[in-house]
Amino acid sequence: MSKTIISTDKAPAAIGTYSQAVKVGNTVYLSGQIPLDPATMELVEGFEAQTVQVFENLKAVCEAAGGSFADIAKLNIFLTDLSHFATVNEVMGRYFQQPYPARAAIGVAALPKGAAVEMDAILVLA
Repeated sequence: MSKTIISTDKAPAAIGTYSQAVKVGNTVYLSGQIPLDPATMELVEGFEAQTVQVFENLKAVCEAAGGSFADIAKLNIFLTDLSHFATVNEVMGRYFQQPYPARAAIGVAALPKGAAVEMDAILVLA
């Protein structure tokens, strides 16, 4: 099966040796997004703002792949401080409706560029 690279300038450019997303069949694997403003490539300030920016970045890549948040089957959330879990849930509620995707929230020691949150996802297109 062939793979298609998904890319958009509405999300931050890759800061390493990876693609924003890769589509194989009807499945799209979205790389981790941190809260970089795609226009400036700088981190946004504040945890809630960082969480919103990550969702906006993921949304842009989903749309570039021809999908939406409704097509996300699995979402992984990486947090440097698990005390922000409730904020993540509140912000996620602005972007998702039931049925929600499968999800993991994982505490990590550090993230690229000093980000407080990172997310990746698996999208399944109809």
